[in-house]
Amino acid sequence: MTHSECIAMVAKYHLARLACAKDNVPYVVPIHYAHSGIHLYAFSMPGKKLDFLRANPRACVLVEALEGRHRWKSVVLDVVFHELQNTAERDSECLKAWSLLSDDVDWWEPGALKPKPLATVAVSPHVFFDLAIIETSGREATA
Repeated sequence: MTHSECIAMVAKYHLARLACAKDNVPYVVPIHYAHSGIHLYAFSMPGKKLDFLRANPRACVLVEALEGRHRWKSVVLDVVFHELQNTAERDSECLKAWSLLSDDVDWWEPGALKPKPLATVAVSPHVFFDLAIIETSGREATA
């Protein structure tokens, strides 16, 4: 698939698998994302995925469309993780991610909490992040 075909497929779907690694240990997890330009925006609660991405921001994302055993498309994106800070100075990044994600009614329910500036002592458990697309590759079977 061409780069344009890969990006068109990424824009069409919203569910993918994120693969990351920490200390030579791989981890793959489904994510719900929103696409904008060369970025995927996603949301997570604290846990293994964020621990791995913070330790090693290089990851890859797999987007698939399976229509049958001999009819499928698969796109792999090499990406770089960037955590979006929910601070007064960086609030627009989180709001952009929230806005893009909330356009799809199927995104993860806890994400429905619109981010807002937090008091200095408060710590928000939810994390919005950006996966910047570095490289694309795609294959398809059309038997």
